[in-house]
Amino acid sequence: MQRIKQGIGKGFAAAVAILLWSVTAGCSQGDKEPIRADRLQLNETTAVLGAVSTDKAAYKPGETVRFEMSLKRADASGELVVQYRHLGEMVDRSVIKLKAGLDHAEWTWNPPEEDYQGYMTEIYWREDGVVREHANIGVDVSSDWGKFPRYGYLADFGKMTADQQKEIVARLNRFHLNGVQFYDWQWKHHVPLKLDQDGKPAAEWPDIAGRATSFNTVKGYIDLLHERGIKAMNYNLLFGAYDDYEQDGVKPEWGLYKDRLHANQDRHVLPDSWESDIQLMDPGNGDWLDYLFGEEKKTFERLPFDGWHVDQLGNRGNLFTFDGKPVTLMLSYGEMLKKAKQAIDVDYVMNAVDQYGQALIAKSPVKFLYSELWDSYPGYKDLKRVLDGNRELTEGRLNTVLAAYMNYGIADRAGEFNTPGVLLTDAVIFASGGSHIEAGENLLAKEYFPNRNLRIPPKLEESLISYYDFMTAYQNVLRGGVEEAAGTKVAMATGSAGDSSLAVSAEAEGGKVWSFVKKKDNRLIAHFINFSEATTMQWNDTLGSQAEPKARNNVSVVIPSTQEISRAWMATPDAYGGSPIELPFESVYGGVSVSLPTLKYWSMVVLESKG
Repeated sequence: MQRIKQGIGKGFAAAVAILLWSVTAGCSQGDKEPIRADRLQLNETTAVLGAVSTDKAAYKPGETVRFEMSLKRADASGELVVQYRHLGEMVDRSVIKLKAGLDHAEWTWNPPEEDYQGYMTEIYWREDGVVREHANIGVDVSSDWGKFPRYGYLADFGKMTADQQKEIVARLNRFHLNGVQFYDWQWKHHVPLKLDQDGKPAAEWPDIAGRATSFNTVKGYIDLLHERGIKAMNYNLLFGAYDDYEQDGVKPEWGLYKDRLHANQDRHVLPDSWESDIQLMDPGNGDWLDYLFGEEKKTFERLPFDGWHVDQLGNRGNLFTFDGKPVTLMLSYGEMLKKAKQAIDVDYVMNAVDQYGQALIAKSPVKFLYSELWDSYPGYKDLKRVLDGNRELTEGRLNTVLAAYMNYGIADRAGEFNTPGVLLTDAVIFASGGSHIEAGENLLAKEYFPNRNLRIPPKLEESLISYYDFMTAYQNVLRGGVEEAAGTKVAMATGSAGDSSLAVSAEAEGGKVWSFVKKKDNRLIAHFINFSEATTMQWNDTLGSQAEPKARNNVSVVIPSTQEISRAWMATPDAYGGSPIELPFESVYGGVSVSLPTLKYWSMVVLESKG
């Protein structure tokens, strides 16, 4: 396999850019200004560009980004023109010459050293002076993964070959996932890592469902993730124990009970074929915490996990200690996490099931907030409500990952995910400033992560990559200091000639385009989410019946603004590979009038003021 390798430093890139200015780009577009994705007339029958990837999911300031792109035709000639953009502005440019016989292109880029920045990398294939094809990929430069979390999962840990594991990790990396939860990797919840008599890890053990877990697979995954700059999170409950817990030194006096006489210990009932039910222990009991922290220390000493993903089970109703004292379960969560951090200095994330205990978790040493949503938050509007509420809990200090399971009602049998349902939910979550834990060996449909009954249609996989590129590239206007622009409502929306009129609403309503506006520094960020053909307004699309929205062109909108606007641009993960599109604009009474070239699922308009 031959590969072309081209390292592009900042000085060399500048020299290349000067050279490019003298070359005709085609499509009536020269190189005196950046190539614009919306002005290209591309011929898909001449496809050359294959999959593009980076060597890491995120980069620390000063690190070099390494790109690799497969070529569909080994006889391709011409060059790759690569533009690096931050919030629509081109910050650098590279050119990679292609030679016949090569099936891959590789090159490097040194981003600006500013921390917590997202970039969109635009790759154009140009032959004989004409731009013929276009592909994009996002890049994140962030020193701390908790700033802009993109969380995924792994749930299968049987014996695997190194190549099998590498293939799965490469997919997670392509989604730019910077953290991965190792779901149900452990032996027993109260003894997560099985050790032999000499204190060495066992080669294999059954997980709670009786599935075989290989130590080498777990360790191999952690190492592969670290090579990609991805954090590995050790999953475990904060209060779980197997039925046989007494033989391992756990005492009934540490338990949680449904009655004051400790006759009925609270338990999470699981299928009879599984290894055990889960008996609940009191996370406010110091002896239980000492025991659990001791077992977790054994795990971290033998497996290089980066942190602990702490799980709970939501509101369990009336509970009592062994001595008959009433327990309000959530009140112990914050203190438990503080004590855990003191005992084991690793990263922490804790699940707030249906937001149970979130206000207390938010005050603890967690990297970000994590909300597993159920029936209390059924609608698209509720996704935004939770994200807005979580932001207020920490005054914008922490971002949020949502566990929101798609197509739940059809996931007990073989089938496939419904693309419109998944994309509309992701559009709402990403536009509202959140991230969605969904990507792993498959896509999440159930709270039991190993469920893989629904397959991912190829078109959905392709679209999800675009959505994650988008979230990564535009993270600086999606989250991180972004606030609601109170009282700012889009005033009007109309379809292009031939389309029926579009109705715009500040609320999530079926048959309308949902629009809300955020702000950061000198920017207003207006989001447009298309529910004009929606058949349900419940985000989980439980039966997989959500309808695909019709793509609309030249949608005119008026965005209220009291500022003098100097620039307007739009981006969407549904077109142009997510590239930014400059928009003509006109100041009107009380706002700015612009026309969206396209609106399918979600389009974002950014207005920049001179201030």
